[in-house]
Amino acid sequence: MVTLRIILGDQLSQNISSLSDFDSEQDHILMAEVMAEATYVPHHQKKLVFVFSAMRHFAAQLQAQNYQITYIKLEDPNNSQSLTTEVQRWCSAYSPSKIIITESGEYRVQEFIKSWQELLHIPVEIRADNRFLCTLEEFMQWADGKKQLRMEFFYRQMRKKHQLLMTADGLPEGGSWNFDKENRKPPKKAMSFPNRLSFPADPLTQEVITMVKKRAGNHFGDIELFDYALTNIQAAETFKYFLEHCLANFGDYQDAMLTGEPFLYHSVISLYLNVGLLDPLDCCLKAQNAYQQQKAPLNAVEGFIRQILGWREFIRGIYWLKMPTYKQLNYLQAYRALPEFYWSAQTKMNCLHQVILQTRQNAYSHHIQRLMITGNFALLAGLDPQEVSNWYLAVYADAYEWVELPNTMGMALYADGGIVGSKPYAASGKYIKRMSNFCTDCQYDSQETIGEKACPFNFLYWYFLEKNQNLLAGNPRMTNIYATLKRMDRSKIEAIQNQANNFLDNLNF
Repeated sequence: MVTLRIILGDQLSQNISSLSDFDSEQDHILMAEVMAEATYVPHHQKKLVFVFSAMRHFAAQLQAQNYQITYIKLEDPNNSQSLTTEVQRWCSAYSPSKIIITESGEYRVQEFIKSWQELLHIPVEIRADNRFLCTLEEFMQWADGKKQLRMEFFYRQMRKKHQLLMTADGLPEGGSWNFDKENRKPPKKAMSFPNRLSFPADPLTQEVITMVKKRAGNHFGDIELFDYALTNIQAAETFKYFLEHCLANFGDYQDAMLTGEPFLYHSVISLYLNVGLLDPLDCCLKAQNAYQQQKAPLNAVEGFIRQILGWREFIRGIYWLKMPTYKQLNYLQAYRALPEFYWSAQTKMNCLHQVILQTRQNAYSHHIQRLMITGNFALLAGLDPQEVSNWYLAVYADAYEWVELPNTMGMALYADGGIVGSKPYAASGKYIKRMSNFCTDCQYDSQETIGEKACPFNFLYWYFLEKNQNLLAGNPRMTNIYATLKRMDRSKIEAIQNQANNFLDNLNF
């Protein structure tokens, strides 16, 4: 009897649990491109090209190894454009005895997978996703009974479990678990960065580009220059290049931001990790090896490993621990609509213009740009968390709800009231001035808080603190800043409030 193995679009790894015991004589694979998954938010055109083309390359790889596979393209005339319906259609034609699938990374997809057994009257085996370094059960056990869930302590447990950057005595390498304080250097005036590997679109990808232009040409994003890796071999080459040319400087300047430099020393591998083209543990081990061979300093390697072993795993755990109610949280009661410039990049605030423009071009911006520019503005302006989350999910090639939602709701917007972050990551224009060169070509002055030239981040910062002090003043990490606000002259506070309200009332004008 045939067993049907289903591979989702972000499960492009031959080591995926759903294929672990594949029987070439009895088993069959189904992969399907469906419009429902491409349009539940208006995904960046480059993201769609990346996912669909990577899926097609992966299917071709399986076929070359004699896996039996049915691959349904988006433009196939019989495609129902629904994954559930495509599974139902295949089962009606071939009557498999069983369905095997690796758990989805998104709650909504997992819910309809759970419905298949009753709908199809076929046993459905949902397997754990073995690409992650912490099982969901393990995370639930770690979280159980804790009043606060902090990534730092989870990260230490993961370091011990996987013996990464640990001494023979069981202590952290270098005597500290975290070297983040060394990783906040502002950019220098004259900096140069290594060119990145480029993978010109092959005929298969060109076919996908044409399809996306036709089907989703009105979506956000530029599509003409597409050169991302699309196979595990290409992704491995990209990561090797990062190790050899970027990792040594990654730590020092990972928070820096520069006009015209979207990548700096960042790895730009999250999109490959999140679809399965790279293995997270393998990446951590290779980074550790670079440190052991004295090819990269400890602060850079530890910072890189923390992003994968600590933050990525922690965020996934939070998502599954708190869903589905997590998606509806709005602790700060923020309801302002997302401004049009988040799509157009047409704003006089140069930092936002640059970051959104880079996002439009690359379906990428690095974590500080997401947190401290687009996220910080959304926090200070009181933008609706649902709208902001949908924007982040739509515009980045690495965005899937399990990773995007807690980062947006928890880290950027504090909409979860402190589940992910211990305080709101609110900052004024002075932070942006220190960590970037964006302010140089901006019509606003990062040193001014009131007046025609005042940086909107400055007056919005104090407006945000004043507006939310009933919710935030008791936070011990915000004691000093609220003490400063308390000493501020009342007339200045009123002037800030008036300027902020006038600015926010005219966001789209």
